[in-house]
Amino acid sequence: MSLKKFLLSRVFLLQIIAAVAVIILLVTATMIGLRIYTHHGQKFPVPDLINKTEREVQKKTKAMKLHYRIIDSAHIPSQHPGSVIDQIPEPGFKVKEGRTLLLTMNARAPEQVSLPKLRDISFRQAQVLIENRGLIPGNIRYKPSEYNDLVLRVFHDSLEIFEGTILEKGSRIDLEIGRVASSEKTAVPDLIGLSREDAKLILTDAMLNMGVIMYDASVASPQDSLHARIWKQRPSPRLSPDTELGTSVDIWVTMDEEKILNAIEN
Repeated sequence: MSLKKFLLSRVFLLQIIAAVAVIILLVTATMIGLRIYTHHGQKFPVPDLINKTEREVQKKTKAMKLHYRIIDSAHIPSQHPGSVIDQIPEPGFKVKEGRTLLLTMNARAPEQVSLPKLRDISFRQAQVLIENRGLIPGNIRYKPSEYNDLVLRVFHDSLEIFEGTILEKGSRIDLEIGRVASSEKTAVPDLIGLSREDAKLILTDAMLNMGVIMYDASVASPQDSLHARIWKQRPSPRLSPDTELGTSVDIWVTMDEEKILNAIEN
């Protein structure tokens, strides 16, 4: 049989059709296999792991064929020790199987820090060092001295402490500051509308102290107390524009936005 007749024969055409069919089947099978292997189009919502212990995280992620990695820790007293306080991606975000979730855990104990050298330096220097070490500036009291604004003594919970003392991060540090005898005064800052923590920072910068904090009936929980804002203060800058250094400023706080707006307008 000649080549021309063979190419036009039924046998050759059947072989071509069979070869094309085999190629199509192989390509189709390969695509299906890739879709299965990569879970094409299959995404699942990330579970909510907040407040879960690591053992609970292990069970949840294993059941959903996910992985997790702890990337950081912090200490929040109001949260359960050893529980998740943050996660990436957030709960509900859709991911494929095999994705690694990044977690931040609540430390079982507060981080410990050592007290830096605060004595015999200026108040402003001491304030920066306290904050850089993760501690909180507390009350200031003044003592007659020939050195103005010099830190004379350092206290925590009414006890005198010294350089190198180990404290929990977030501890409040009180300072005794030297003051040359004078009639020097400082302006009373307007705290209306501020949170308790913001007011504390402003008072410290003005060399004043936080006095009594009074909550109204709208502050019903510890969480409310964190978000409540000041609607009244004593002394008030409108009635007493300035006061002696170290004076305590009493504040009244509320969750009632209308009360705060009225205080600002009036």
